[in-house]
Amino acid sequence: MERLVKTGFGWRIGWNPHAPEFKGLVGTDDWAIELTEGELNDFCRLLAQLADTMKQLATELMEEEKIACEAESDLLWMEVEGYPHDYSLRLILNTGRCVEGKWDASAVQDLLQATGMLKVF
Repeated sequence: MERLVKTGFGWRIGWNPHAPEFKGLVGTDDWAIELTEGELNDFCRLLAQLADTMKQLATELMEEEKIACEAESDLLWMEVEGYPHDYSLRLILNTGRCVEGKWDASAVQDLLQATGMLKVF
C-alpha cells in the first residue's frame, strides 16, 4: 500500500505504511500533526466510539440540547461537543509531543467517514 492522504473541507487524514515512526497524519486546512500508528489507530477507534455515543444520545436529548462526550486511551484524549448530529472534535496527545487540535462541526462527519476508509484497523 502506498502513502494515502484524504482531504476535505476543514480536515485531512493520512497514512504512510513506509514511514519509520510517524505513519499517520491528522489535521485541518491550517494545521497537521504526524501520529504514530498506535496514535492513529486510537484516533480512528475513539472517534468512531464518540460518534456512536452521540448517535445513541440523540434519542435522549431535546432538540436544542448540546452535549459533550470524551474518550481517552493511553495515547490520546478526544472530546466531541455540540448536538448529536452536529459536533466539533478536540484532540490532545497524552504522550511526548503535547499537541492539541480541533475540528469544526462542519468537518467531523466527513473526517469520520474517511477514518473508516483509510486502512483496516
